[in-house]
Amino acid sequence: MAEIDPWGEFKVGDYGHVFKEFGLKPFPKSVSERLSHHLFERGIVVAHRDFEKVAKCIESKKPFVNITGIASSGPYHLGHKADVDLFRFFKSKGAKNFFAVSDLDAFLSRPDSKIPDLATAKKWAVKNVADLLAFGLDEEDIYVQSNRKNKRYYEFAFELSKKITKNTFEAVYGHVDLGKVAANFLQYADILHPQLGEFAGPMPSITGIGLDQDPHARLTRDIAKRLPYKLEVPSFIYFMHQSGLQPGSKMSASHPETAVFMSDSPKDAEKKIKRAFSGGQPTIEEHRSKGGNLEIDLVFEMLKFHYPNTKELERIGKEFSSGKMLASELKQFAIDFFVPLLKGHQEKASENMKKAEKIVYG
Repeated sequence: MAEIDPWGEFKVGDYGHVFKEFGLKPFPKSVSERLSHHLFERGIVVAHRDFEKVAKCIESKKPFVNITGIASSGPYHLGHKADVDLFRFFKSKGAKNFFAVSDLDAFLSRPDSKIPDLATAKKWAVKNVADLLAFGLDEEDIYVQSNRKNKRYYEFAFELSKKITKNTFEAVYGHVDLGKVAANFLQYADILHPQLGEFAGPMPSITGIGLDQDPHARLTRDIAKRLPYKLEVPSFIYFMHQSGLQPGSKMSASHPETAVFMSDSPKDAEKKIKRAFSGGQPTIEEHRSKGGNLEIDLVFEMLKFHYPNTKELERIGKEFSSGKMLASELKQFAIDFFVPLLKGHQEKASENMKKAEKIVYG
């Protein structure tokens, strides 16, 4: 049996094996083309559970729930930006939007060495909310777990806690860590509560997650079927994790050397991009004759996740893989794109700090 650790730091590598073992469906290419967004067009969204229901809502312009969340356990990085980009895409399609800033989750599921108390998680939440506003989310799209205005959310989380046994939790996750158990009840509530009558009401819902989060999806879907509220079983789409700056790891706030953070200074961002693992050849002569390897070049992968112009990206890929563009030139192209992006984002985040504090603390 394959094991997937939602709290791990390594990427899921064998997608085919995971699809087969856990019953995921590859994301249809025909649907990706119709959705007209680079995360779909470039094969970054790889799988789904029941996305057909949400696709029908988009095509018929009917409402659906758009729910996701990120634990406030550190600064946002480019990997988080892809998650927000997906959320913004569904928001643009007329969804009812719920973005959870998960400070309770962060406190409960992270070690004390990282999040020693809830106050620390809430401080990160302020910075995270400022980032979300800078990304273009509206204040009404965002809620903070510890400051949910409607108490029905908390009642619902306790209701869900009676739907899972110790044996079920251990079978899915491989352990029973009490902090993570508590955090998971909140995650299930996050995904399902928008369908309660006190919120948006029953309707199809979509949550974008990495493959490593599938254990949460499976249990949430199971719980939805056993609740007395006639909820739609939630749909999920799965995106490839953006790699860290060195092979084998995903971008992680726990390991600053693996990630380009939205708060990185221009100097730090440039340094990280220059040090990122390259698919270029050892010498210029060899690179000109053999060309670069796009499959392993992590700078090109960063661009694949974030550079908006697909035709331009294809041109760059061809030049690098043919040997016309050197690894140093590809990295400089990335620096010229990401550094202004980060600077502009940081200015907007700074402007939104007061509003973020109000959202977190009330």
